Amino acid sequence: MSTAAAATGPLVWAVPLALALMGLALLVAFVRLARGPTVFDRVVALDLSVTVVVGAIGTFAIESDQSLSVRAALVVALVGFLGTLALARYLEGRKR
Repeated sequence: MSTAAAATGPLVWAVPLALALMGLALLVAFVRLARGPTVFDRVVALDLSVTVVVGAIGTFAIESDQSLSVRAALVVALVGFLGTLALARYLEGRKR
């Protein structure tokens, strides 16, 4: 997408709004990460924060028209998934 088309289209207000809402979601996830009454709440908050970061990277990739950012988002998503899986395995073994 050309810069001139992006300056007049809906991306002018949609991208900053999306990034602001993702920032708010990240703040809420960090509050739950810090205050979560159980370790399971903290794991879900950590997974949510990874998902929000992937969404923010994807939104930045749309805005800047860079495919390298999409690859970075994919790497962050895979690492987040593996981290959540490892924590779930650890917590499952801890209960036994």
